[in-house]
Amino acid sequence: MSSAAPQWAGDAEALRELQASLAGQVELRDRFAQPLRSIAGFEVGSEDEGATVRAVAVLMDADTLAVLDRQTARRPASMPALPGLRSFRELPALLDVLAMLRHAPDLAFVRGHGSAHPQRFGIAAHFGVASGVPSIGVATSTLTGEARMALHEMRGAFTPLRDGRQQIGWLLRSRPDCEPLVVSPGHRVAMAAAPELVMRFATDNRLPEPLRLAGTQASPMA
Repeated sequence: MSSAAPQWAGDAEALRELQASLAGQVELRDRFAQPLRSIAGFEVGSEDEGATVRAVAVLMDADTLAVLDRQTARRPASMPALPGLRSFRELPALLDVLAMLRHAPDLAFVRGHGSAHPQRFGIAAHFGVASGVPSIGVATSTLTGEARMALHEMRGAFTPLRDGRQQIGWLLRSRPDCEPLVVSPGHRVAMAAAPELVMRFATDNRLPEPLRLAGTQASPMA
C-alpha cells in the first residue's frame, strides 16, 4: 500500500493530518515535458454497490491523439467514501491502472479536482503527488469557491474560481452550449497553464479527449 494511501484503520483524523502533510508537497509550477509526447485520462468509478473501486486510464499520443493504450483496474474498496477524504479510497486503483499502462504519460487529466478542493488536495493532486506524474483536475461541478466575474459563452472562455481571496482554479467554457468545467492544477502544473492545456485537447466534446475516452470505458462491463 502506498504511503500516500495507507491501510484504513478507522481513524479519519489521522487521514486528515496526512492529507495536510501531502498537500504541502503539491507543486503548482510547470514541470511537465515540453513538448508533450503523451497524455492520459484517468477516471474512477465504483461497482458492486460501492464494494469495488474501478479506475480507467487511456494513454494517447499528444500530437495525433492516437490511442496508445487502454487499461482498467479494479480492487476492493479499502475504506468508506468519507467527505473530503474520497481520494484515499480512490488512489490505490488509480496507481494500479497507471502501472498497467505501457508507460506513464507526460501529463494526466484526472476526472475530479486538484487545488479546487476544500483542503486544496483533490484526487488529481493526490494522484500527482503519489505518482510524480504532472496532473490536472477536470470536474463538472464545484466543491468550493465561486467565480466573481461573468463567464463568456464563447468556446475557450475562462474565469478565475476563488475561495475567499485565493484563486483555486478556473471555470472553463469548453463548449458554448454546455455548463463550464471546473479546471484546477493537481501537481507540477501552474495555475495559469491548466485551462489552456485542457482546451488544447478538447475537440467536439465538453471534456478533453483523454477523459472523454476514459469515460466511455468506465461502464461496469468495461
